[in-house]
Amino acid sequence: MPSDLVVLRREGLYCPQGDFFIDPWKPVERAVITHGHGDHARPGMADYYAARPGLPILRWRLGDQPYHAFDYGEPFEIGDARVSFHSAGHVLGSAQVRIEADGQVWVASGDYKRQHDPTCAPFEVVDCDTFITEATFGLPIYRWPDTSDVAREIVEWRDHCASRGEAAVLLCYALGKAQRVLAELAMWTDRPVFLHGAVAAGVQVYRDAGIRMVETLPVSETAKGAEFAGELVLAPPSAAGSPWMRRFKRAQTGFASGWMRVRGNRRRRNYDRGFVVSDHADWPDLMRTIRETGARRVIATHGNTDAIIRALNEDGIAAEAFATDFGGEGE
Repeated sequence: MPSDLVVLRREGLYCPQGDFFIDPWKPVERAVITHGHGDHARPGMADYYAARPGLPILRWRLGDQPYHAFDYGEPFEIGDARVSFHSAGHVLGSAQVRIEADGQVWVASGDYKRQHDPTCAPFEVVDCDTFITEATFGLPIYRWPDTSDVAREIVEWRDHCASRGEAAVLLCYALGKAQRVLAELAMWTDRPVFLHGAVAAGVQVYRDAGIRMVETLPVSETAKGAEFAGELVLAPPSAAGSPWMRRFKRAQTGFASGWMRVRGNRRRRNYDRGFVVSDHADWPDLMRTIRETGARRVIATHGNTDAIIRALNEDGIAAEAFATDFGGEGE
């Protein structure tokens, strides 16, 4: 019986044939990185292997490191493994990792989504024998609306706030989510959006990569005492309840996340509005993707794995789970 191409070790997902780790959470010699979110790309590795479109984000997040960059679909050798990156559709430069060795093909998905996203390359289905899939939203309740429609709802919310003399402060993750929202807003409005400093840095990385987004202005460069009434402001979730919020005399807060699909999450977090926007696959797209890969074996990670395993086993697909140390930044 052939050996597994990926196993779970204390440092992360490990490929024995190539002697490398995928998105390790502890320092290792060779790290193959799927994308730049902090729960996948960490400092301290001796060598980083990554998809070339994701390099600007890695440099922004990790600084100057020993990077080995490859185009999507470009094969390269690490040890006895033949490796290639394939677009994952999660954020700019995100990638799946295809590994070929010992007559087998395994694909580690990293984070991915199937919805259209104007800020990154679409997901590529890669045929494989074993598919390691994320399961962040691996429950049937999670089904996403069209993001363009959600962007229209955000504009309507901003206009509603304007009628009340309030600012509309939308909380969203600084890498991927904020840029996607800004790109979708460009289809509905030409009014500038104001940015928290933590969001502005990532937006500039995307602009430098040629991604079209609505015009933005930094909150920090606005005249002292400005009320921002009727303006849309993007900020990271950490801004909620912080002293930074005091600059807005009157404001409503919203949160853009897949977790907003469950209304109780908005109430518990005390947001005025919840907008369902996720950079992960929903339940139908998780199931569709797994089947399209043709994998005879599936390993679920990073999230709600039980429901996926149960559904696949009922369909005659061998499924199990890896307990991984991911989660928290790109939902």
